[in-house]
Amino acid sequence: MIDLELDQGLAVITIDRPHARNAISLATMDELEKALDAAAGARALVVRGAGDRAFVSGGDLKELAAIRTEDEAAAMAWRMRGICDRIAGFPGPVIAALNGHALGGGAEVAVAADIRVAADDIRIGFNQTTLAIMPAWGGAERLAALVGRGRALMLAGSGAVLDAAEARQLGLIDRVLPRAAFDEGWRALARSLATVPAGEVKRVVAAGTSADDAVRAFARLWAADAHWAAAERVLTRRK
Repeated sequence: MIDLELDQGLAVITIDRPHARNAISLATMDELEKALDAAAGARALVVRGAGDRAFVSGGDLKELAAIRTEDEAAAMAWRMRGICDRIAGFPGPVIAALNGHALGGGAEVAVAADIRVAADDIRIGFNQTTLAIMPAWGGAERLAALVGRGRALMLAGSGAVLDAAEARQLGLIDRVLPRAAFDEGWRALARSLATVPAGEVKRVVAAGTSADDAVRAFARLWAADAHWAAAERVLTRRK
């Protein structure tokens, strides 16, 4: 089951499959695609798992066991890779709120986000090697972009599972919060990023954006009514 919450420009997608530790099945892929469709127009997006045990525990092995041939495996991988690409390509900032462990495919979903915020007791790992397979949803490439090729090979090649502090040290996780403050913390961060300027910053920091694009983005924001209303509020407070 996938839940979607829309609140003042913030979209929150929750993967809620407690019986399978929020693992991804083919039906979950269907629901994720629909939720992403419905989230269009939001200024920021959060992807999280329900509960406090798992963010996403990977693919649902029981349901995906029916996939036996190379062609079937490739089709499944392409489909979920496309969903992760949609998460990565969301116009506004995307936060993966790691409420629980992010393992295998769950780590791939996490690195599709722009920012990863984790509770301090979670673990994360590209441990597909325990099943004699490798990441196929775009996670290996995104991991390399985050931590470098050597570390990506070391982590995904060995299947190492890291605690939150270790992952933060490597740059795989951006912020670690105490469990008691986790829900409040990720939501506060998400609300602060659910703005038009944050979306423009995301576009500008993307690879390949030119200086001209950055200046034009700034100029559009400067000329907008929202800028002048905010400036007036600041000047009024100073008076």
